[in-house]
Amino acid sequence: MTSYLEFEKSIADLDGKIAELKALAADDSSMSIDDEVARLQDKSDAALAATYAKLDAWQITQVSRHPDRPHFSDMVVHIFDEFTPLAGDRNFAEDYAIVGGVARFNGRPVFVIGHETGNDTESRVKHNFGMGRPEGYRKAQRLMKMADKFDMPVISLVNTMGAYPGIGAEERGQAEAIARSTEVCLQIGVPMLTVIVGEGQSGGAIGIAAANKVMMLENSIYSVISPEGAASILWRDAKRSKEAALSMKITAKDLLGFGVIEQIIAEPVGGAHRDPILAMNNISDAIANQLAKFTGMSKQDVVAHRHERFLNIGRTL
Repeated sequence: MTSYLEFEKSIADLDGKIAELKALAADDSSMSIDDEVARLQDKSDAALAATYAKLDAWQITQVSRHPDRPHFSDMVVHIFDEFTPLAGDRNFAEDYAIVGGVARFNGRPVFVIGHETGNDTESRVKHNFGMGRPEGYRKAQRLMKMADKFDMPVISLVNTMGAYPGIGAEERGQAEAIARSTEVCLQIGVPMLTVIVGEGQSGGAIGIAAANKVMMLENSIYSVISPEGAASILWRDAKRSKEAALSMKITAKDLLGFGVIEQIIAEPVGGAHRDPILAMNNISDAIANQLAKFTGMSKQDVVAHRHERFLNIGRTL
């Protein structure tokens, strides 16, 4: 059952009428509803396409947070083969918000790292809603160093509201762990590709996203802080988050124009949550295309490429 967002009311109403007609027809087999259902379905499809053709940044933010968008656990099954998770930071504990391990992508051995947000109450609590703790970022460092040692590309799948801001996380060195993870991203001599699947917020995202190529799903967001956080800092009022989102330039289209990302990955009409399989197929194709660009490149050239990519962001000369 589709979960509708606040700006999709007209679409929800049309789909509700279709469901009502089908329910009536199920009770009375003599009813002929095909023509009316087809008419309403065409109207619903047209409304959906028109709505999603002109989403603003706040509406895109809502879509990026839809609970039915592809999860890390979905993508490692659909996009990769033989995924084997590797747990623990070898120092403190296992962090379930950041998951990683070895897998095969189109037959090629790779390391996959990403945020898992969970898809029901129990799993969301287990995975801490995708908000990584220091041990998660230290685990990511360990896996990236292993990838470098065994000459295996790294693919990161980002979807987080940010790193966990709890007292325990801060006591265990949250900022240092994220900084070190970002440093390792920049140092490894193997290609690293990142896909922003939903939200890519703050250091919680960049800690596993300082990659050679950064791609975003069409209706995802990527920023140094969430709209709610920005509104709280700027105006001391989180209720002004819509105003913040409209001002922050956090959409894929904005960031492609600024050179912060390299590619926008198309989503099905109505968002990735309406057809996760198609969305994941598009992600797989994008990863394959970008990864092929590093064929035959030396480790030194891979590192130089990554450094130059980040140095070029914001250059005007």
